[in-house]
Amino acid sequence: MDREPDEQAAETVRQLRSLATPEGAAALSRAGELLAGRTDAVTALSRLRAEVGADLAGPAWGVARQRDKARASFGAEAARLLFTGDALEQAGRPALADRRAARLLTGGATSVADLGCAAGTDTMALARAGARVVAVDRDPVARELTRLNTAALGLTAVEVLDADVVDLVAAAADGRVAGCDSAVLDPARRSGGRRQLDPDRWSPPWSTVTALLDRVPAAVVKVAPGLDHDRVPDGIEAEWVSVGGSIVEALLWGREPSRTWRRATLVRDGAVLELTAGADPGPAPVAPVRGWLHEPDPALIRSGLMSLVAAELDATLVDPTIAYLTSDSRADSRWVSSYRVTEVLPFNLKKLKALLRARGVGRVVVKKRGSPIEPETLARQLRGPGTGSAVVVVTRVAGAPTVLVCEPLSG
Repeated sequence: MDREPDEQAAETVRQLRSLATPEGAAALSRAGELLAGRTDAVTALSRLRAEVGADLAGPAWGVARQRDKARASFGAEAARLLFTGDALEQAGRPALADRRAARLLTGGATSVADLGCAAGTDTMALARAGARVVAVDRDPVARELTRLNTAALGLTAVEVLDADVVDLVAAAADGRVAGCDSAVLDPARRSGGRRQLDPDRWSPPWSTVTALLDRVPAAVVKVAPGLDHDRVPDGIEAEWVSVGGSIVEALLWGREPSRTWRRATLVRDGAVLELTAGADPGPAPVAPVRGWLHEPDPALIRSGLMSLVAAELDATLVDPTIAYLTSDSRADSRWVSSYRVTEVLPFNLKKLKALLRARGVGRVVVKKRGSPIEPETLARQLRGPGTGSAVVVVTRVAGAPTVLVCEPLSG
């Protein structure tokens, strides 16, 4: 019979505590060795049961696997931390947590309520930055992970609290919440394994988000990247952050740390590039496709600041509803990827295949915006015997379904 959720959580907490003992540390070390040696799971678990006992074998193997996954984001520190699969998925990136902590504390705040601490990534970053942290979560597994992980790193200025975030925010007064002069809030945006698109269905709901931003000026809230701009309260800076070409977080900064209206942040190869606007710059102009197509970074698109880059590049939109820019020359900008356009034609699969065959194109990368086609399916249909390659962009131009055939990525 399956355990009830409370029983499952209690068992997970028991396992985590057992792994925090010297015997547990030895079991984790051995599991890590077996994993590094590419031992298959059945053999590894059999050896672990014989060497460390059945009680530690399964938990040690599971955490060792999560540590291995976490190394890409957490580096060498992953070997000192405990994760469950769900916690690691929600953990976020430590480098971004450090960046948030530094900005939040710039105004002089010394204590932070981490409202929804999950595995403790923000709590650890805030404590490392010198703040006293009250980490809040109703989930006993999240609380235990935060407690054990901060202890493993020697971060002692942390209190872990079982409390309802809605109640804490409702009681906030004089710029303080949970006894702290600043706050980080990360509402749960999934329920039953499904993403909740309606902010009113987040946990805590949107009303708690706006209440926190209103009552605690030194605050930052993580929100869904697709949040409607109309939801952003006046005086609150909204920021979209992309890493490696994908949006990884969107943030609402409270009145104290807010510096502008909107901010797009691009993190790539260790460098951070920011673009800001104090007011809505409006849309970029629209014009026919020219010699180059520019694909904007998603943070630039979501922030509504694309017209600023368009003006720098002397570029225009290919359609008022499509986030592709076009200009007469390749763009020297990290905010866009540039492709030289070789053909513009109405979408017709038969004619497109014939064109590519005639040019000796056999390998195709398909991109799309404003089209229902599946890129992988179309790429298979366009694959041919030729040795050449091309980028095929399926989109709308002046409202009409259009294909842009481009040379491979430039720069």
